[in-house]
Amino acid sequence: MDWKLEVVVIPVSDVDRSKQFYSEQVGFVLDVDHRAGESFRVVQLTPPGSACSVTFGVGLAEMEPGSLKGLQLVVSDVEAARAELAERGVTVSGVKHFEGGVMSDGPGSEWNSFVFFDDPDGNSWTVQERPAATEPTA
Repeated sequence: MDWKLEVVVIPVSDVDRSKQFYSEQVGFVLDVDHRAGESFRVVQLTPPGSACSVTFGVGLAEMEPGSLKGLQLVVSDVEAARAELAERGVTVSGVKHFEGGVMSDGPGSEWNSFVFFDDPDGNSWTVQERPAATEPTA
């Protein structure tokens, strides 16, 4: 039996601001924006090419906005991903790698090139370059 991660709930303080950030600036695809009265709203977005979505809204989770740290995306070209985020107005770090357990500037070896950004509430994301040879096949 497969156990697949389908959705990650992100705690946010302003649903509309977060919807704009993730769809227009980060480039996630808007899947759902559904309201059921004043006390429930769910917005779901999916990163391009991902099988897992993110969701936020009203009445979903008891987490403090900005408290989710360590969310991670993988891309085939971290420098192109960084440029795309920056062009869309996301404050994103330069490319970094780890050397001897210490973060250093510039790209590293395979699986060791990253950029970092936060959403407007402070939820933290990492974007990691995955070598092309290890891309999953359908």
